[in-house]
Amino acid sequence: MSTPPIETPEAWEPATQLIRGGLTRSLYGETSEALFLTQSFVYESAEEADARFAGTSNGPQFVYSRYGNPTNQMFEEKLALLEGAELCRSTASGMAAISSALTGLVQAGDHILSGRALFGSCRWILDKHLPRFGVESSSVDGPDLDAWRAAIRPNTKVVFIETPANPLLEITDIAEVAKIAHEVGAKVVVDNVFATALYQQPLKLGADIVVYSATKHIDGGGRVLGGAILGKQTLMDEAYKDLLRHTGPALSPFNAWVMLKGMETLELRVDRATRSAAALADLVADHKATRRVFYPHRKDHPQYAVAKKQMSAGSTLLAFDLGTQAAAFNFLNALQIVDISNNLGDSKSLATHPTTTTHRSMSEEERLSVGVTPGCVRLSVGLEGLGDLSRDISRALDAA
Repeated sequence: MSTPPIETPEAWEPATQLIRGGLTRSLYGETSEALFLTQSFVYESAEEADARFAGTSNGPQFVYSRYGNPTNQMFEEKLALLEGAELCRSTASGMAAISSALTGLVQAGDHILSGRALFGSCRWILDKHLPRFGVESSSVDGPDLDAWRAAIRPNTKVVFIETPANPLLEITDIAEVAKIAHEVGAKVVVDNVFATALYQQPLKLGADIVVYSATKHIDGGGRVLGGAILGKQTLMDEAYKDLLRHTGPALSPFNAWVMLKGMETLELRVDRATRSAAALADLVADHKATRRVFYPHRKDHPQYAVAKKQMSAGSTLLAFDLGTQAAAFNFLNALQIVDISNNLGDSKSLATHPTTTTHRSMSEEERLSVGVTPGCVRLSVGLEGLGDLSRDISRALDAA
């Protein structure tokens, strides 16, 4: 009798990876992943403590939950499988992941080049925080490859891309920008939160590091904060092992456990919300109140061809311009099912006005430079019935 082949998690379908990936059972044989809600760990002997801190133990490797925790490790291994990454490191929030991902790759005298369309907090890190430590930054129109070529410098160490970008879903060609960056030895960091690993895998397109706010689709229930940094083992160790260990942006094991359970339904939730988002994008586009709609897989999206090339689906968000802030507020205030909230990637549909919320810290000139006008609304589509959402949004558009 021939021996059956050994199942390898890397060869599993995403749905199986999300259920089975990273699973490590304790001696009690629990069905659900165990929650190790502990700060530190004990050792059977002084010699064992010595071996663990030296990294030479043949048994458990954990010494302190700021450095690592069994529950966090299961979350990290599951997400790494889905992303196709060699290693994942979890953080306390998405912004902890982004700030660590950037600072771990630069030092005084270095330059970071980014797409202009970024979340407001990312913009603050580049424009206000890192310059205090001698790190310069500049930005370009993300879809303009000639602009990237013109702006890259010999001392550019990081190229930072958010695609689709917040809030108008601007698309940057990851593969082409990666080629430009690698010519000068720069590392490419991609914020992949809007697309999720289900629809876009930046590492396969040439990125070096991928970052997530796991607060969004990965949790998916509006419950906890979390983030993640993913990439090849060598780069992850060189850039982030000591940084994360000593600066302490550690993910709570409880939050890691909540997100582990959220990941079991990630594919189902994102697929359902994406199908609804595509239908609602068409509904919004056809309404007389709408000046313009943005959805990556609509043919009228400015970067539709690139979106189709690197994203297997349009994902769960759309944005649209109603002309004025008054119209946008009228729309939001008329909603009865969809909530007004600055979060996204939730099972509940959420709408926000970027000018007065997520992008409030930017100047008007900065907002307008990336197309964020006072009439813009961003809609994160959830899991409610499509008929109910269509009725609620149509009624709100009428009010706009």
